[in-house]
Amino acid sequence: MRSDFRGQWVDAWRSAVRSIRRFAYSAPASHTQKPAVRPRIGLALGGGFARGIAHVGVLKVLIESGITIDAIAGTSAGSIAAAAFASGCTIEEMIAAVHRLRWHKFARWTFSRLGFATNERMESLLPQMLRCRTFEQTKIPLAIVAADLTTGEAVTFREGSLIQPVRASCCFPGLFIPVEYRGHRLVDGVIVGALPVAALRDMDVDVIIGVHLKGNGGSSPPTNFFQVVGESFQIIQDLNQSNWRSGCDLVIEPDVLHARWDDFERADELVAAGEAAARAALPALRHLLKERETRAASASKKAQRTSTPVLEPHASS
Repeated sequence: MRSDFRGQWVDAWRSAVRSIRRFAYSAPASHTQKPAVRPRIGLALGGGFARGIAHVGVLKVLIESGITIDAIAGTSAGSIAAAAFASGCTIEEMIAAVHRLRWHKFARWTFSRLGFATNERMESLLPQMLRCRTFEQTKIPLAIVAADLTTGEAVTFREGSLIQPVRASCCFPGLFIPVEYRGHRLVDGVIVGALPVAALRDMDVDVIIGVHLKGNGGSSPPTNFFQVVGESFQIIQDLNQSNWRSGCDLVIEPDVLHARWDDFERADELVAAGEAAARAALPALRHLLKERETRAASASKKAQRTSTPVLEPHASS
């Protein structure tokens, strides 16, 4: 009787040991849901001269809505907003800065065969607006795009001084004298693309949001040479939108058709236009991010199933 009882006890003990081993050598069961993989967001800011003030309104709404910008690229007026944001400026600081912005703050008329004015005053203005002076010091990755007037190619800056690349990217051809920098004769980045989408592709982002500022659109005729040139470039950009639109997952287009290239005194209206456009785009943006998040989570689970081996318990006698 004692022998039978002892045998049953030994069998039970061995069964318990096997259960413990099976638990120890198998993949641990997770009782908590892993945090979702958040898509990395890149923001591409286009040109528009004074209309570029609308970028501040877009950024304001995105930040207030909890949308994290992981990388940012700018061209022309968008390069100033991108550099300010990447350098760590708050939205309040950016709004205060655009209210002070006037033509004489960053440009002066001059006599040259290469332009009617120079924007060299930006070299003293930008250090007052930005919280840092080099790409390496920015809070998030930043790219600034200008155009090489000699080769016709885009020149993307991601390192070194911020001041000269931003100044070059804002150098509207025909109006401003080109900027000589690092062996390039540089002019406004919009010449090679209304939005710097290509610059974001190498910045490890999953979603690209573009902010495009439409021009006058014929609502009223130009009244001077500079408006003629500006609207002519706008027409060219509108006819070549496929190059950058195809690279955007979402495009935000503030209603700035009412504003001229030099309407700096309408800062409040332009900021409001950016805010309105961003708010209108939020549902589509949230849906896009949720879709990418779900896709990334699904891919992660699939990779985990195929790459994680199931460990079998050792045989016991």
